[in-house]
Amino acid sequence: MNNMIWLLCTVITFVSWGGVSVFYKITNKVDDNTHLKTGILVGLMMGAHALIYLLVKGLSVNFMDILKYFPISVLYIASMIVGYRGLKYIELSISSPIQNSSGVITALLFVLFFKEVYDLPFYIACLLIFAGVIVLSIDEIRESKQKREEFKKKNGLKKLFVLGVMFPLVYSLFDGVGTFLDGVYLDKLELISADSALISYELTFLAYGIITYFYLKKKDPSVKVFNEWNLYVAAALEMVGQVFYVFSMAENATIAAPIIGSYCVLTMLLSRVVLKEKLSKTEYAGIFLVLAGVVILAFLDV
Repeated sequence: MNNMIWLLCTVITFVSWGGVSVFYKITNKVDDNTHLKTGILVGLMMGAHALIYLLVKGLSVNFMDILKYFPISVLYIASMIVGYRGLKYIELSISSPIQNSSGVITALLFVLFFKEVYDLPFYIACLLIFAGVIVLSIDEIRESKQKREEFKKKNGLKKLFVLGVMFPLVYSLFDGVGTFLDGVYLDKLELISADSALISYELTFLAYGIITYFYLKKKDPSVKVFNEWNLYVAAALEMVGQVFYVFSMAENATIAAPIIGSYCVLTMLLSRVVLKEKLSKTEYAGIFLVLAGVVILAFLDV
């Protein structure tokens, strides 16, 4: 895979995952089962893609690869379900920057565990992205103070912290570790091929979706799972991002991870357009820092 194709895969992942959270947030206002319905639709969408991919490329299912990749699949699925759930309790513009700090965490894990030394621009880029995410998070929390105070009066301070802050932090941890292990499996140690990783993850998500569907129908037989068009769009974007993400990580995990992990910038911009929110000067500064880091990383050769 040449540099232009690798970069294209990274950009497509960035755009797909940058837009998906907006659709999740819109639908999450509807009912308490949205996070479960989202997981079902994403699982079915990814499962369908896995089956088509197997047929088109003439591949077969390797159950040993599925077992080998299972810990990473679980980390990713868990992070996504936590993220879906958390959108009920915190604004998208707050949760997204916190969640996406996982990209820098992943890059630093590569440096820490593999003792790799890079040129100064790499560390400057990671620092810019991290600083931008922090600026965005602090500013959004400050601007939403009034809404948070209303939430505290209604639900209590403990619930505000547990439900509001815990979810994006847990997401960041799971996703950061998962992405790091992905880089180890796909790039550093080459324990599994990109095709096998993609199929293994998608089939595992399919199994989760099927199990969750029967659980939800048993819990509430009257619930309608397939009536939210926003979830179909979100599931499609999630699947497209996942496909290109795997090939991007397989080619250059150290650079791809921070770029993809900073898709919160696009999420925030879209949330202003779709959810009719406005950007403050501080938020523009945060976005500039993240984009500056992304541009530096995109042109590094490590």
